[in-house]
Amino acid sequence: VCRSIVFLGLSTFVALYVRERTGGGEAAGTAALFVLYAGGAVGTVVGARLAERYGRLTVVRRSYALTVFAVAGVVVVPGPAVYGFVALASAGLYVPFALHITLGQDYLPGRVGTAGGVTLGLTVSVGGLAAPVLGALADAASLRVALAPLVVLPAVGVLLLRGLAEP
Repeated sequence: VCRSIVFLGLSTFVALYVRERTGGGEAAGTAALFVLYAGGAVGTVVGARLAERYGRLTVVRRSYALTVFAVAGVVVVPGPAVYGFVALASAGLYVPFALHITLGQDYLPGRVGTAGGVTLGLTVSVGGLAAPVLGALADAASLRVALAPLVVLPAVGVLLLRGLAEP
């Protein structure tokens, strides 16, 4: 859920936010979205390799720790450097994505369909429900204020993962 809220929040607002932060036009926002989704593709491939070497939970925890730093960079770093932080945030959010699914299926070996439904369907839906709340916050304050809570959510994810053991 934490990952989903962060990813959908960034997906929803990063184009507008980067245009605002860089002073660029539509191309600046489009480039930010491209970087966000390209980083996701790279992160998914890298996540599998890292998990084979270091273990799934270790990779998920470290990815979320990286994501805290990366999302903070998106929120506070001005100018074109924001693209690098968007790429890091995207990779940090996508490295663990497939690992969540396999972990869920291993935690519920007799109910792989339920595990997939929860890790994909339910969590993405909750993230989608948070987007209008972030939008209302952006309307009431600013895009920066709306994106700021996204910095904390990966840290919450790390804390929630502390009690889990590799299945």
